[in-house]
Amino acid sequence: MKNIFIINGHQKYPFSEGKLNASLTEKAEHYFKNNGYEVKKTTMEDAYEVQKEIEKFKWADVVFFQTPLNWMGVSWSFKKYIDEVFSIGMMGEMSDGDGRSRETPKQNYGLGGKLKGKYMMSVTANAPKEAFNNPEETFFNGMSEDDLLRPMHLNFKWFGYEPLPTFMAYDVMKNPEIENDFKRFEAHLKGNF
Repeated sequence: MKNIFIINGHQKYPFSEGKLNASLTEKAEHYFKNNGYEVKKTTMEDAYEVQKEIEKFKWADVVFFQTPLNWMGVSWSFKKYIDEVFSIGMMGEMSDGDGRSRETPKQNYGLGGKLKGKYMMSVTANAPKEAFNNPEETFFNGMSEDDLLRPMHLNFKWFGYEPLPTFMAYDVMKNPEIENDFKRFEAHLKGNF
C-alpha cells in the first residue's frame, strides 16, 4: 500500500468554507508523504478530467476520501464527480459493468470490480458523537456512522475496494473540538497505515 489517492470532497457553502476538511486533507497528505507513500490528490473545488481521475483510481493502493456530511451524504460536487467518473469507470476500466453475466443475470450484482486495494473515509459532521449508536436518539434511531455512510461504502465496494475504519470529527459547527480531532485523526492514520 504505497500509492495513495486523496480526494477532498468538500464544497464551499456560505456557512462552511471547508477549512477543517482542507486541514484534514493536508494532514493526511503530509502523513503519507512523510511515511514514504506516493500521493495524488483531487479537490472538488478544482477542475478535473474524467479519464485522469480513472487513472488515479487504477494507480492507487488506497483511496483516502475526506468529506463533510451534507444532508446525510456527500456534497453535490462529489456526487457529480461520482456520476461523471464512476459511471465512465464502470464501463470497463474500473469494473465489468454491474458484475452480472447474461448466463446468470440474477447473480453477482455489484461484484464486477476490477480494482484491488482499500479505502478510508474521513468525515466532518455537525452531529454529536452521542447521536450515533444510540436508540434513545430518535433521529438516527441507533444507526452507526457507517450505517449512515452505507451508500458510499457500496460505491467503493462496487469497484473492488475493501474498507479501512472510518474517521469522524463530530459536532464541528456547534461544539467543535478541533485540536482533539487532529490528535484522534493522527492516531487513526497511525493505527491503520
